[in-house]
Amino acid sequence: MGYYKADIRDIEFNLTELLKVQDWKDFGLEENDVKGILAEYNKYVENEVFPTREPSDHVGVKHVNGKVIVPESLHGVQKSFYANGWFALGMPAEVGGTPVPESLYVACMSLATGANCAWTMYPGLSRAALNVLNLKGNDFMKTNIIPKMMEGTWGGTMCLTEPGAGSDVGALRSTAKPLGNGKYSIKGTKIFISSGESDLYENNIHLVLARTPNGGEGSKGISLFVVPRFKINDDGSMGGTNHVICSKIEHKMGIHASATCEMQFGTDGETEGWLIGDEFDGMATMFIMMNEARLYCGIQGESQANAAYMMAEKYTKERVQFGKEIVHHPDVRRNLLTMRAQARGMRALCLYTANLFNKAHKDPKAEAIIGLLTPICKAYCSETGFQVSSNALQAHGGYGYCTEYGVEQYVRDTQIAMIYEGTNGIQAIDFVMRKILKDGGKTLTALTSEIVAAVQGLDDAKFKKEKDIFNKVLLSAQGVMQHISGYAKNNQFNMILQNCTDFLNFASQMVIAWQLLESAVLADKKLATASGDDKKYYESKVTDFRVYCAHYLIYNLSTAKTITEFTEDMTTLEI
Repeated sequence: MGYYKADIRDIEFNLTELLKVQDWKDFGLEENDVKGILAEYNKYVENEVFPTREPSDHVGVKHVNGKVIVPESLHGVQKSFYANGWFALGMPAEVGGTPVPESLYVACMSLATGANCAWTMYPGLSRAALNVLNLKGNDFMKTNIIPKMMEGTWGGTMCLTEPGAGSDVGALRSTAKPLGNGKYSIKGTKIFISSGESDLYENNIHLVLARTPNGGEGSKGISLFVVPRFKINDDGSMGGTNHVICSKIEHKMGIHASATCEMQFGTDGETEGWLIGDEFDGMATMFIMMNEARLYCGIQGESQANAAYMMAEKYTKERVQFGKEIVHHPDVRRNLLTMRAQARGMRALCLYTANLFNKAHKDPKAEAIIGLLTPICKAYCSETGFQVSSNALQAHGGYGYCTEYGVEQYVRDTQIAMIYEGTNGIQAIDFVMRKILKDGGKTLTALTSEIVAAVQGLDDAKFKKEKDIFNKVLLSAQGVMQHISGYAKNNQFNMILQNCTDFLNFASQMVIAWQLLESAVLADKKLATASGDDKKYYESKVTDFRVYCAHYLIYNLSTAKTITEFTEDMTTLEI
């Protein structure tokens, strides 16, 4: 069976030393409180969540007599998760939650996700759906649905994708016809619905995109509806069937314990739903949930990369080949150091982005930067999470390919994060077209200015090589941006679109290197008074930055050449 160990020291460093989340006075937490919550959550994850990971993956989800049955091992952890108040962590006080800094919640959720990604999707999607209900729902929903979701009796999902309308959400065919009593008759089919149905919850509250009779073509004519699996009576009690059926479950490469469902609405009777938000404003309302889900995709990659790295570190320190532990062989050591730099860089980015959510309440600039960083978190962390997981398997050699060591599951489970909630290609288009070109590059310029200031502040005596690489990358970034802006002025949109992924990767590695830079500078200052394990840890933070610059940031120079020097329209080239 796999081995669980979290890099708690690094999480504490990010939260309490780098971000200083204890300074958020609204939450009334001291540094020891933050560490205490983290320690208790980690203990719960180690003792209750991680032991379900491999057994639930082996058993998988079953579709029996029209019902979705999850592995028995998940029922206990599901019950204790809600009973111990962990679902309430980070939720607003008005719904019965326990408010904490967003980055602390994300750090905790990362621990659980690394321990069993498939299971965390059930409460994760419920949390996202609940947030939409809390922000946009009416009094009936807040009074009768949210309390059931908070206690774990009812779950939540989002239903977007349809056959023939995958990324092109505007092509959906689901309909919603007014019934004259404030409700709508929902009819249609949704596919690839995570947690669409399961026996973990008595009732599922689906958020369903559909088109009303007056809804025009495309995404602008779509509205969002609250559709329970079982009807909800006027007094809030659960009624009879609402004719919401799971017609099949998908058999997948990974996340076997997560139910991925095909859902039928209104095929064997009338399915009722309520409009949530304004009519024709469905996409904007759903994006409250989508943006949270996209950040969570990044956390899936980050969390599993960090967990896989910890497994690889332990194994390489124990496995003896050629007379010594393989961690001492140069190529294995290189593999571990690059994995750690990537994994810790992703953690720093996700926690930094989460921290911006608290800043955004008072600073509009923070909200814009969140929008810019979300596709980076989603795309970079999901792809790099897969890469690190694969390298962790490689560190185990032939044993890594076998299920008994547990590391191969990370490779299978991480792959999906690159695909759902908008493929990474879609994220790249969003990043360039909507987050950069739409505002004339203002948000990107503001973020880049912070990076430039940090680079110029580097000590030449200690970080000369890294500073030189970073300055070259920043200079090439100007050329890339000018190139893309030129395509935009000339309406050469094919040229922009074919370079979006490369530019997203370029920006991602620059941002990750910046996060590792900030960590390295702080750690270097603390080295003067550190000793023992603290000294070793701070030295490792400096090493992370140096390794990342030499092995990953340096590739931005070649990526810049690809963008600026390959000037053929790829749509004209034969395949």
